[in-house]
Amino acid sequence: MTFVSPLGALVVLAVVGPLAAFVIAERNRRRVVGILGLPGTRAVSRGAVVTSLVAIAALLGAAAAQPTLVNRSAREVRSDAAAFFVIDTSRSMLASSGPGEPTRFARATKFAMRLRNKLPDIRIGIATMTDRVLPTLFPTADREAFDVTLKQAVGIERPPPSDGSNTLITTLSALTRIALDNYFDPEAKHRLVVLLTDGESAPFFDGSIGALFRGPPAVHTIYVQFWRRGEHVYLPNGKPEPLYRTDPAAQRTITRLADASDGVAIENENVDAAVTNARTMLGNGPRVSDVREHRRVDLAPYLAFGVLAPLGFLLYRRNV
Repeated sequence: MTFVSPLGALVVLAVVGPLAAFVIAERNRRRVVGILGLPGTRAVSRGAVVTSLVAIAALLGAAAAQPTLVNRSAREVRSDAAAFFVIDTSRSMLASSGPGEPTRFARATKFAMRLRNKLPDIRIGIATMTDRVLPTLFPTADREAFDVTLKQAVGIERPPPSDGSNTLITTLSALTRIALDNYFDPEAKHRLVVLLTDGESAPFFDGSIGALFRGPPAVHTIYVQFWRRGEHVYLPNGKPEPLYRTDPAAQRTITRLADASDGVAIENENVDAAVTNARTMLGNGPRVSDVREHRRVDLAPYLAFGVLAPLGFLLYRRNV
């Protein structure tokens, strides 16, 4: 438990005034009762008043201190390594083997989740790619942030490509921005990019990509292809989209890109192969404890609400 405003507990001192007034009033009451010969109140009743006043002050003081229950967890993560999962979100990733079958995009996001679970000690970020690469989540060890981003922020053409006039949108040369821009923290000496794509791309010069990824600092690359023969993009009515055409050169494109950047091309959507290569590329390094806060429960509203019970008793006693 933590206190957001510990000095707020000084509110409890406000009980001094009411208690002093009660003591003076009680002393005067006893004097009058003694003179008139009237029956006095029971000690239990007087004690209940004192207890209620103290309880009200204590509850308000505790509420003012804003106590908070915090659920934290810690795990060991690499301080010198980071990775980006770059997910192709172009429309061709909606292709599947048939209406109602898992799309390339659905298989890619499932793959990303499984791969992330198998690399728990690596800080991993998410980026999307069409004709440009945009970071959605910078490398983090926070699994919850990764899951929420992948499920809620990543989607087909979200955001849409900058050039929507072309039928073939994906441009694999956009990957160069990862090497040129500040995608990685300077402390991340071991860097990895995992591209999840169908490989259907506009023409590009692979030599420049390879040179940029070789660094320094070097960026290791793994290319995972989600592409099968006979796949089509299907409309909601179950009919194939007439403008989509499968690119038979997609398989060669991924292999060529991997060769140019000294990377690895993963076939058959093999998660274990991706894990093995990622571990080899990132190697070993120092670890630090990464503490994450999962849930906060503010207790102040409940404590303030609890004041109603002793306050209600005092009002009831006054009117009886």
